[in-house]
Amino acid sequence: MVTGEEAGEQRATLQSPLTVIIALTVATVAVVGNSVTSTIVAAVVGATAGAAAGVSILQSLWEAEARQRTAAIAVAVAGCLAGTATAILHLLLGTQSLTGSAVTGALAGAAMVAAGRSQLQSAINKIEWLIDNLQWAVDMVKRVKAALPVETLIGGLKIAAATIFKKVSQARAPASESLAPGGGLAAGVGTGNNGSQHDGKSQTQSAVKRENVSSDQDLLQEKTESEEIQHLFHRLRLHRNNKLRAVDVLQITAHSLQSHESCAEEEMIQTFLQKLLMMDYRARYIHVNKANEHDKTQQRDTDTSEDIGDIFQAVSLHNKGKSQSDRIHPMDVQMAVFHCADDFLKQLMVTKLSQCQYALPLLVPDPFTQQIEFPLWTFRQINKSWKMRNTNNEIISQTQTVYKAETPMVSFFRFGSVSSSKSHLMNSLINEKHNTFFHRNCPGSSRTRVLMDGVVEIAWFCPSGSYDDKFTDCVAFCNLHGDAGDHEKQLQILTEMASVNVVLLPGLQKNDRSAEKIQNLITITTPLICLFTEDESTVMKIKKGKFKIGLKDRNLSDVSEELRRAINDCLSESSSTFKLEDVSKHSDIRVDEEDDEDCRRGREAAQQMMSLLEKKDLTEIKKSFLPHQGKLWHQWCQKNKELHRPQGEKIEMEKSVKKNEMKTIREQQHECDISEFMMHFNKKMNSKTEHEKMFFLKWLRILLDKHTSADLSALHHKYDEKWSAVLKLKENNEKPEQFKTEQTELERISEDLQAATFGLEHIMREISQIYESCSSVKKNKKDLQFHFSSLPSLAAEMMISGFPLELMDGNAAHVPLVWISAVLDALIQKLGDQRVFVLSVIGIQSSGKSTMLNAMFGLQFAVGAGRCTRGAFMQLVKVSDEMKTQMNFDYILVVDTEGFHALELAGRSTRHHDNELATFVVGLGNLTLINIFGENPSEMQDVLQIVVQAFLRMKKVNLSPRCVFVHQNVSDLTSGEKNMEGKRRLLETLDEMTKLAAKDEVYDAECFSDVIRFDIKNDVKYIPQLWEGSPPMAPPNPNYCENIQELKKTITFHASNSHGMILTHLKDRIKDLWEALLNEQFVFSFRNSQEISAYRKLETKYSEWIWSLRSTMKETENKLHNQIENEAIHEVEETDLQRALKKTSEDVKKSMSDFFEKDKDKDILIQWKTSFEIKIIELQENIVKETMRKLKEVLQQREKKIDDQRTHHENTLFEKSKEFALKLKDIANDEETLKKEFDLFWEQCVKEIKSDTPPIKDIDIMKDVKEILSDIYGFVSVDHRMKSRYIFSVASYSDYVKVKKSSNDLTNAFRSAENFVCGSLSKEDEVQIRALVTDVDQHTDKVIHSFNISKKGYNKCCIQELTGYIKASIVQHEEGPVKYEFKIEFFRDLVISICKKANKRITDQHKMFWEDNDPETNIKKREKYYSIFQKYCHGATSAAIFGEIICQKLKEPIEQSVYKKTARYLADEMTTNCESLNGNRSKLEKHILKTLAEDKVFEKYMNYIKKPRDHFKSFIRDEVSRYITDKFSVSVLPKMKENIKLLQQKIMKAAHVSTEHVQVKNGDVGLWLKSFTQHLSGELIFSEKDLSGVKHDDVDVKLLEDVIRQELPAIIFDIISGFTKTFPVKLDYKERPDELLIDHFCQCCWVQCPFCGAVCTNTIENHSGDHSVKFHRVDGINGWHWINTKDLCAAFCTTVVTSDQSFIAVVSNRFPYKEYRSAGGVYADWSITPDHSELSYWKWFVCQFQKDLENYYNKKFQGRGEIPDEWKEHKQQDAIQSLDNLCVV
Repeated sequence: MVTGEEAGEQRATLQSPLTVIIALTVATVAVVGNSVTSTIVAAVVGATAGAAAGVSILQSLWEAEARQRTAAIAVAVAGCLAGTATAILHLLLGTQSLTGSAVTGALAGAAMVAAGRSQLQSAINKIEWLIDNLQWAVDMVKRVKAALPVETLIGGLKIAAATIFKKVSQARAPASESLAPGGGLAAGVGTGNNGSQHDGKSQTQSAVKRENVSSDQDLLQEKTESEEIQHLFHRLRLHRNNKLRAVDVLQITAHSLQSHESCAEEEMIQTFLQKLLMMDYRARYIHVNKANEHDKTQQRDTDTSEDIGDIFQAVSLHNKGKSQSDRIHPMDVQMAVFHCADDFLKQLMVTKLSQCQYALPLLVPDPFTQQIEFPLWTFRQINKSWKMRNTNNEIISQTQTVYKAETPMVSFFRFGSVSSSKSHLMNSLINEKHNTFFHRNCPGSSRTRVLMDGVVEIAWFCPSGSYDDKFTDCVAFCNLHGDAGDHEKQLQILTEMASVNVVLLPGLQKNDRSAEKIQNLITITTPLICLFTEDESTVMKIKKGKFKIGLKDRNLSDVSEELRRAINDCLSESSSTFKLEDVSKHSDIRVDEEDDEDCRRGREAAQQMMSLLEKKDLTEIKKSFLPHQGKLWHQWCQKNKELHRPQGEKIEMEKSVKKNEMKTIREQQHECDISEFMMHFNKKMNSKTEHEKMFFLKWLRILLDKHTSADLSALHHKYDEKWSAVLKLKENNEKPEQFKTEQTELERISEDLQAATFGLEHIMREISQIYESCSSVKKNKKDLQFHFSSLPSLAAEMMISGFPLELMDGNAAHVPLVWISAVLDALIQKLGDQRVFVLSVIGIQSSGKSTMLNAMFGLQFAVGAGRCTRGAFMQLVKVSDEMKTQMNFDYILVVDTEGFHALELAGRSTRHHDNELATFVVGLGNLTLINIFGENPSEMQDVLQIVVQAFLRMKKVNLSPRCVFVHQNVSDLTSGEKNMEGKRRLLETLDEMTKLAAKDEVYDAECFSDVIRFDIKNDVKYIPQLWEGSPPMAPPNPNYCENIQELKKTITFHASNSHGMILTHLKDRIKDLWEALLNEQFVFSFRNSQEISAYRKLETKYSEWIWSLRSTMKETENKLHNQIENEAIHEVEETDLQRALKKTSEDVKKSMSDFFEKDKDKDILIQWKTSFEIKIIELQENIVKETMRKLKEVLQQREKKIDDQRTHHENTLFEKSKEFALKLKDIANDEETLKKEFDLFWEQCVKEIKSDTPPIKDIDIMKDVKEILSDIYGFVSVDHRMKSRYIFSVASYSDYVKVKKSSNDLTNAFRSAENFVCGSLSKEDEVQIRALVTDVDQHTDKVIHSFNISKKGYNKCCIQELTGYIKASIVQHEEGPVKYEFKIEFFRDLVISICKKANKRITDQHKMFWEDNDPETNIKKREKYYSIFQKYCHGATSAAIFGEIICQKLKEPIEQSVYKKTARYLADEMTTNCESLNGNRSKLEKHILKTLAEDKVFEKYMNYIKKPRDHFKSFIRDEVSRYITDKFSVSVLPKMKENIKLLQQKIMKAAHVSTEHVQVKNGDVGLWLKSFTQHLSGELIFSEKDLSGVKHDDVDVKLLEDVIRQELPAIIFDIISGFTKTFPVKLDYKERPDELLIDHFCQCCWVQCPFCGAVCTNTIENHSGDHSVKFHRVDGINGWHWINTKDLCAAFCTTVVTSDQSFIAVVSNRFPYKEYRSAGGVYADWSITPDHSELSYWKWFVCQFQKDLENYYNKKFQGRGEIPDEWKEHKQQDAIQSLDNLCVV
């Protein structure tokens, strides 16, 4: 971070005269360029630049301390002189570069200022020396002259000043000094060329001079280095306070998906980290692209074409390309990341460096404070493995964490500048083929290295156990970078801890400044090896443990071999060892773990937990500390599998027993105490901050690995030995008893391995079982400090933080569904319902699956051959915001699995387990990587057979995952022909495996492409071996990393073309897959909850869409109906209806489009988009056609003789009243007399009308039915034969049928069978007959509606037509492919039952007809006639009388219009606000069942079970009636008043418009009446015809509007007064709100399950695909029983379809329940998936109404149909609550 003081200094620098002077200098050069060659100009420019540099640096760095003007002027003059002299010399030497001269002058001026602050004369002497060594200055110019920008030039000047100062301060005799290759001077303090010493006085004077300048030198150097570092961080876009986070680095970004051999400078950090995380050791060798970078080889820029003949001139040419000094050193990139990374990224970074076989930072100075840090935390996850031979020459394998490993340590360091590379030499000792330590000859190396000085790196040599190992034991090598003399603390630590010290020296002189330190190294007992860069001698042993080796002009291999032997010699005599953890014991260094409070607290919490495990037997730890996941959990898993795979006859009894056992196990789990270990864990996880919690989890994993590693290593060794012995015995095929014994022992060791494995995943598994046990018993554990419902949140947080979650418990081979679902719910709560792309991987064990995922995504799945924890784990990888839009999802969910043929399962049946695992992860993944290791044909065939079968299963259940085959460890990737041949063989094998799998799965598939979309060219990847050489010292193969990157691109390509799935769907998919696998028959058992849920949602929307269309068409129909009745129109065209529906149709279309495109399930819904669009179009066509049919019927019925007659009677009465009133005008004032006269007149009129009109008789429907049956169909008397039964409620139709005379198939039709069947008829026949009854019932309902009884009245012919239709339907059924025919009683009972059912409806409609058309009824409405009579008597105007008559005539139409509109409004409102009717059909059914449970009436239940459609209708009617009653005053009545008010306004508007129209046209009252009725024709059934016979010739049109305005309110008030809750009965049957809703809800599928009678829940009539229902019922409810017994079935059909039982569908033909579709007919059309989540409702129902059911069917729930005791525990409230699962919206 830049301090305020530093920022001020920088501003001062930029504001100094230098900025102006340099700008002028550059401008001058640009102008005079080639034309000015004068030495004078060069001198002036150089002097100016030199002086400016002097003044600028003086002001910016020293002004605060040195304020004396004379001193400032002196140094400025000195800078001017130095700059002038140097510039002239530089120009005269032939460079001929004005710019170069100026810059060189500036450097010289800077040097003068740096050296001259104390003593000006001394500075002049230094400049003289500088001029003598001008070539060095020229080199310095070359380094910085490219940096022309002002800021960069200032920085370069300061660097140069500091460097010159350092050189000058060391130079006592300039003539004797030589330049070192690195740009520094070889130390020669105290000696000349001949080695003679100066006198003491000279030495004293030099010492004094050095002392005087030392403090200023340090300050200048610190300032310069700090700015260099800041500049480096700026170039790399880093800042120490803005830490790089592991969670951000691991995101999927656009940059991470590209291969980068080179990159822009600002992308270096991203590129480095990307390659490092992929274990690509070329992360250090990144080439930087620069916009201004030219070709590496450049030619001289000249206008002349003549050749350069002078070699010296050619040598002096300048390369104008990028100076090496401007490059960023690769190790600076690494260390910059290290300094700017958070603790977790540092640890990950160092772990990956270790995997790349790179040296790791051990001691790291802070770049700004130089405080030394020991990053112990970063080493905590690193393990090293090696092999060595013991005294018996046996190979011993060891794996240790590096921080605990005690090994010899060899330290390397140097004093001064040396010509040989120390790091290069170390590499030759450790791995000569790999640059473990970065050195000067590595690609990308440069002279400018900012962050490495003082850094100590460490690497380990790990032997392989071979005879050519360079060292026989693991040896640590430490490398101190920079001059050891400048880093005393690092040197002290290394020399104290080293087993051997190796030091590089340019020479060894007594008066060297490091001589004392070297002498000390020789004195101590630690072996020392001195390497002299200027010495040519071979290895020489100076004394015991002290060696000298020369390096000059010697072969590196020879030196390396000598050094190796010397080190081995030293190590053989030294017993000291090095433990990395002990470095922290040194004082004055910072240990990251101790300084970070969160890290320290996390460690302390983890250590506190680990203390509980001390002195415990590792194989007993889990049993003691994790009791919930042990035996009890495994027992529960086994019981759960048995529950899903029932055996025996009493299935429900067995299920009940299993459930009770599982419940008992859960209770025992719940009673288990939470161990102190787990209590600590829960407490820490709930009390810590996120950062501290992460440290705690990391520490816990580290310490658990440490605790278990030794014992596990021993057990693995023991297992390997036993495994070898078993294999040997198996191959020899001898000694079977011994083989069996050894096999048993092998399994015991395997169990010990499982028991001893103890990691973080086992702790989380324990938490999962604590949660599941608490969820099962529905209460918290007594020793759980918080509610168990918070546990999934902890796991979700861990997933978000990058920890994997165990998806399948490998030890129990079980998925804890309750836990996984809860964790995913918590994840959704925290992240939202994010979209994920699921990437799963399967393959043979130890084939590199986890390593591949780790390399691809920078994960840390456990790797290594042999493994105790099995199962599957899932881990989230975040997608960056920039990539989300491209990839369509938020996370990649990586699912890593155990390998096939796991060694721990050896000797056991693994095929089934592998098939289950493959099916599970393939079904779960959007893309599955199929990992094949090597090219072994037999192994490949095993994997492919399992994989193909898994994909075939997915095909059969309509899942469409993709796959990519990954061939790992392939030797030759360069041969394209070989790869194509390999792909061809693979495809042939896949096709062969497909044919085999298709036979097993009974599926028609000939090749792999029939099963899955597969591109052989792009979906097969070849990856070379992981290691570049032989482990343990081999680094990862760069080609492996390249191919992994290509694979990653392929994955993201597939991902970008996939829709993935949201987390909610993932949860459902996991459940569906696992439930199907538990039921063994996967394809048969798989239930796609995700699709079902989406489809139910679509059905709900579909219901809304069709209601919208129907509602609109109903409005149109009503309007047109009114116009037809009013004779306003005489025909209707379909185009009129289509036009009226157009806007609603477009709205529905838009709503559909939005739904299919924007809903979160759009990717699932898309499969139904086309079909539903077609359905909507068909529906619109049907609505239009149906409406057209109804309107045509109205047009055909317009004769309306009775209506016309009624109107004629009314109008005649009006006229007679008028005539009679005219006669009595004289007594108009005598009201009493008038009334008496009118009464006499009225009685006479009534008599006349009644005599002219035939009376409307009362009707007796059932009497007519019996007469027709007797007269037409030959029934003597329906009462004298067998008593008729209500056919809709009979349990069986067996009594109604007989064998067809022509059929020979039913000779033994009713013989006994071993299994159960419903009645003597086969169940198939029963279902067919019930379907016939239902179809006839539904059609007769439509026929009765077509009679239009409310308008035409009832006639006996209606019954004749009904019976004729019923008879024809029965005959048609008998002529079909049935093996029976009906007895005559069937026809009789069907007719009687249907007519009984329709009796009330026909009677009610006839009553309406009677009320509307009975003359006496209408005539008795005398009041309106008396009112007219009175007004005539009192001399009212014709207009007043005619206006009142109009208002009287409007009363009934107004009333009907208001009722119709209110009915439609109510239907609309109830689909929104009525709880039972505001959803889909499933929700309606839920409320029906709830009501039935509350009423507890068995007869209603049987009506629902046997006649579901009728019961639905009845329920809807009741709901509407109840709603109207409850809401009448708050909703219905206000709406009616609103409607009548609107209608009143329309009437008055029509009157006003008609009056104006007549005035314009000069018309009469006839024109007014015509206009008035036309304006109201769409609103009311009111026409001119209604006033025919009423004379109105003398009516004054102008007064009519006022009369109506005056009279209409009374009529309106009268109508409102008559508004009651029973208003719907005054409407035509189909206009009532309940019928509108019935029409909406009941036009759906009503097919019932052939077993239990549950109704298909599809809301579309005649839908495509199978019938299905979410929850089935107990089959005994529908009458199923065991044949030859009275035992009713007490099983759910979703259970029996998983059993080995069979049923009889067609008489005497038995079919297995597992293959129920093979029975054909109705059975083949049903999808009944195994499901053990039956509704408590039906269990409660069976127990509640057991006796009623037994009486109804004359059977008993006994024997094989005995009711389990567990069912009797279900209460009414449980049953009702269980219905919440029924409704899927």
